[in-house]
Amino acid sequence: MSTGVRLIRDDRLAQDVEYAYASAVDAPLRTIWVAGACPLDAKGATVAPGDYAEQAHQVMRNLVTALDGAGAALTDIVKTTVYVASSDQADLVTAWQVYREYMGTHDAPSTLLGVTVLGYDHQLVEVEAVAVIADA
Repeated sequence: MSTGVRLIRDDRLAQDVEYAYASAVDAPLRTIWVAGACPLDAKGATVAPGDYAEQAHQVMRNLVTALDGAGAALTDIVKTTVYVASSDQADLVTAWQVYREYMGTHDAPSTLLGVTVLGYDHQLVEVEAVAVIADA
C-alpha cells in the first residue's frame, strides 16, 4: 500500500546526509504517533546493558512491532527522533548505523540526540516516530 509519503530533498542543502530534510503527505491519511520504542524484551527487561548496537536492534524490532500493530511499516514513517544516552559521538553513530540498517532507502527526516539519561534502567537508545497510512 502506498501511503503518499514524499521525502523532500533540496540541492541548496548538503547532499551527503543520511536523511531527507523534510517529508510531505497528502490527505486523507491516518496519522500514527509512536511512543519512544525502548530496548525492552517481552517481559519488560532492558536488553544488552552497555551495548548501544544491540539495544538499537531491539529498539528497531520493537518499533516495527508497534507500527505493525497500527497497520503501518517503517516505510510509512514521516519523522523520527533517535535518543542516545551518551555524550560520546561514537555511541550516537553506533546507534544511528543500526537505525539506518532498518530504515534502508526510506531515509525519513530524523533528529539524532545525545541525552543524559533515558527512562528505563540501563537504557541507552530510544526511537520515537510519526507515521501515516491511507485511511481504511
